[in-house]
Amino acid sequence: MKKIPLEIVALSHSVTQSHNYAVVLGEQDGDRRLPIVIGGFEAQAIAVAMEKMVPNRPLTHDLFKNTIDSLGITLHEVVICNLLDGIFYAKLIVDNKGEYFEIDSRTSDALAMAVRFECPVYTYEFILDAAGVILEDDENPEAAAAKSKSKKKKKKSKPESLTTYTVKELNDLLEEVLGQENYERAAKIRDEINRRTTEG
Repeated sequence: MKKIPLEIVALSHSVTQSHNYAVVLGEQDGDRRLPIVIGGFEAQAIAVAMEKMVPNRPLTHDLFKNTIDSLGITLHEVVICNLLDGIFYAKLIVDNKGEYFEIDSRTSDALAMAVRFECPVYTYEFILDAAGVILEDDENPEAAAAKSKSKKKKKKSKPESLTTYTVKELNDLLEEVLGQENYERAAKIRDEINRRTTEG
């Protein structure tokens, strides 16, 4: 599968979600943008590295970089490899003396590491098709993230209402969201399963 190179083009505070930020990745050889909502800590970690600021004590991502540097390991590239139910998945491709390994990572953490190592960031066409947007000149990153979210909702073929799922589908969905650590959604699914069991 062909990898598409990306670069960070914007980092903006969210005005609707006080603790969230939007990072916008731009396609290097095109005009599509990939907006991703991230947490405040990760946004700070990305901003500090982009601005070449040196904190008094190492941040978590600096500590991780210093550790793998001392072991002679290099971060070769970051790949945003999947998009499931609105959640982006990423992996770090590390080079350990010529041997390459993949490490699963949250996308926000992967970007914070990519900035520190100045390594390339890639994604795949199907992810840009699903979540990419054309960012207007006067459009802010948060609006782009909202547009992307709206686009993803339109693409969903399965209705959101849990009442439309069978018990087997609910159990499968429960396992999936638990794997994503989406405990709020898992609680709703569990309640729906319990309601069906009680009524049955």
